[in-house]
Amino acid sequence: MTETSATPKKFKISLTHSILLATVLGMVTGYIVGPSIAPIKIFGDIFLRLIQMSVPLIILGAVLEAVGQINPKELGKLGFKMFAWFGISTVLAAVVGLGLAFAIQPGVGLPPMETANPVQPPTQTITQVILNFFPVNIVDSMAKGSMIQVIVFAIVLGVAVSLNVRDDGDRSLLNGLRVFNRSLLTMIKVIMRTAPLGVFSLMAWVSGSLGFDIILPLAKYLGGIALGVVLIMVVMIAVTAVYVGVNPFKLAAKLSEMTLVAATTTSSAISLPVKMQDSENKLGVSKKISNLVNPLGMVLNSAGQALFLSMGSIMIAQFFHIDMPLSRAIQVVAISTLACMGTLAVPGGALIILASLMPTLGLPAEGIAILASVDWFRGMITTIPNVDCDALIALIIAKGEGEFNRDIFDGKVDPTRTAA
Repeated sequence: MTETSATPKKFKISLTHSILLATVLGMVTGYIVGPSIAPIKIFGDIFLRLIQMSVPLIILGAVLEAVGQINPKELGKLGFKMFAWFGISTVLAAVVGLGLAFAIQPGVGLPPMETANPVQPPTQTITQVILNFFPVNIVDSMAKGSMIQVIVFAIVLGVAVSLNVRDDGDRSLLNGLRVFNRSLLTMIKVIMRTAPLGVFSLMAWVSGSLGFDIILPLAKYLGGIALGVVLIMVVMIAVTAVYVGVNPFKLAAKLSEMTLVAATTTSSAISLPVKMQDSENKLGVSKKISNLVNPLGMVLNSAGQALFLSMGSIMIAQFFHIDMPLSRAIQVVAISTLACMGTLAVPGGALIILASLMPTLGLPAEGIAILASVDWFRGMITTIPNVDCDALIALIIAKGEGEFNRDIFDGKVDPTRTAA
């Protein structure tokens, strides 16, 4: 008899499945242990901080490299396409949220609040909002996490770099940026190995602190948000698949990892590295387009926030029995769309924005307390279109600009070799 010495295959679980498993185990553990599990949250907070500490640099480096290597004339054309598609997806989300809010009526039947003392951020005029797009001190902007100001600075400096490259052909700064950006993404990959522990800790804290009962009175609200996200993603995936000429089911499958990261971290900023990596290595988007569209989309394209702002506004109006005529509903859509320009790309950012919009819409600020109790769960849902729509728009623009690699999308080419 001949003895076979075949080595058994080593079982290996993917990061995506690890995060999903950590989410379920965290919720179950938190529910069983209860509020006393709260100290475990520190591990989740450390994970989020490790990711967040590099986000301003990732955005600055990626946008600077992308803009710097594009001819200024091409940049104007790409900019128009980006803003057009960002506008379409955001308006679509706001309209979907409005329609579902009137159809489902999530604010009807909620129990009255006993306490509601939310902090009201100062309201800003349109001119102040526009002025705040432009930084006074870029170091201060990065320290405060003002993403839109970082992007404005990166675009302006990137145009200057592009002009220098065009005039004297010196690409040394661009080459240095490429190495720097690659090092940042490598660091993120290392940090992401701790994602299951971070996600487990956060989910255990949420379910242990709030329990499952608190979700029940707001089931219609969360269900409406989830249905809205499904509708938005079905439309966007279908449009993208038709335009690019790919299988919509295959396209949806390739969004799975960034979708899971978005849902479990509830942050577009934290999801940015995974979104950029999957856009290039799974969807076949060139690094040039990915580096430009994805960071900009994180700030300028917030479909999930638009959905939340429109549905949340109508829900609060229904709860307080405030009439919402068609003219006011249209105002809700317009304000929700504009408010998503340059908003906070971190967990809880949308709730702060809604609080600042309440006086403009004539709604009582106390309504924020209704939504705050389940805002983490809401964020898990609405961060998905924030992230996925960016990647889809990057794919659409890449196809139109001849920067789409179908072989990478079909899995026929090793994307790491293509990148090299």
